[in-house]
Amino acid sequence: MFRLFMMALRDVGRNRRRSFFSSLALGMGLALLLLMAGFIHGEMNSAVKTGIRLQTGHLQIRGASYDEVKSSLKWSDLIENPAQVASQVAALEQVLSATPRLYATGFIAQGNQSTGVRILGVDPLSPANEPFSGNMTSGVFISPDDRDGIAIGKALADKMKLKTGDSLTLSANTSNGDVAEQAFTIRGIYSTDTNAFDSVTVFLPLSKAQALTQAGDHASTIFVTLKDMDTAPAVAAALAGSNYKILTWQEMNQMILEYENLANSYMIFMYLIVLGVTATVIVNTLIMAVFERTREIGILTAIGMKSWRIMAMFLAESGMLALGGIIMGLALGLLLNGIFSHFGFDIGKMGVTGVLFSNRIYTDLTMKDTVNLTILAFVVTLLAGLYPALMAARMEPVVALRGGK
Repeated sequence: MFRLFMMALRDVGRNRRRSFFSSLALGMGLALLLLMAGFIHGEMNSAVKTGIRLQTGHLQIRGASYDEVKSSLKWSDLIENPAQVASQVAALEQVLSATPRLYATGFIAQGNQSTGVRILGVDPLSPANEPFSGNMTSGVFISPDDRDGIAIGKALADKMKLKTGDSLTLSANTSNGDVAEQAFTIRGIYSTDTNAFDSVTVFLPLSKAQALTQAGDHASTIFVTLKDMDTAPAVAAALAGSNYKILTWQEMNQMILEYENLANSYMIFMYLIVLGVTATVIVNTLIMAVFERTREIGILTAIGMKSWRIMAMFLAESGMLALGGIIMGLALGLLLNGIFSHFGFDIGKMGVTGVLFSNRIYTDLTMKDTVNLTILAFVVTLLAGLYPALMAARMEPVVALRGGK
């Protein structure tokens, strides 16, 4: 067997340039797949983390009949005395923070400009607001007792050409179906680097949002963050039995998780297509080798070498080309993932409706994806080398000695 591998190694080295570029083609294909896998995993991880950080938290407590899509403001759909409920939840050991939030819809206007917005009433002092209060590009975040201050996103400010200190008119739907209107001053402009969020979300102190929407002492949800996100189901189970609906981050981000599974399913076909294209280079290389060594194959057969050994020799050559390609592919793929995990991809406004994607996606290549793609590349290349190996093994000695004529 050792001699067989030495013969295969000698044959691969006969035309080093051709062998190198054959392996390089496979390496580039593998590197592309590793980059694609890192991008998909990084994109999905980013969407989940962004959704948790900005929108869902690890847990939410809502009224049993609350309709998130409609941002319902009916008192019967909201949580009564939310500060008390939040303090009870915050007392649990696993909870990092629990804070009431009120959601409403409306629009802002300045001069002849207007646009629809989502109004978010928050407790400005809650650490859960760090993604906003800790990322002010100008001005300051709203304060609890501010009666006419508002914070808006940078994407919204850029779209309407607004700046800190400007005045605008905010109109909001109320609990009785009317529309309330009031002038506000922009206290600050925040940026979460998520255009889908920053372009539509404005912040008011919870008490002011309650007064403007006539929601009384009610909130849409209790936004809960945990010390360990994996404990979400256990904490939800501990809170079960109340008159409220308890949702975990997995349930609230179900669309993202399903999209990731769907994307992974489609990517398998993409992986096979890319590897199939690159493997054809290996096939062509080995077929050329078969034709170039027809007489040699005839001599080996004539002196008693079995067909399976000839076939094994060509498969060994295929494996060596695959190994060289995999080494180059891993080096290039890991390098590219390292670069883009640091600098990221700027995706701007691209994304999926209903999912919050950051403006910049960073690759996140897992060991599982690396191992799986490496094995897949090796197997596909060996399978691609099967045809040239069979062609060589089936040659008749007399015909081969005549150079295939």
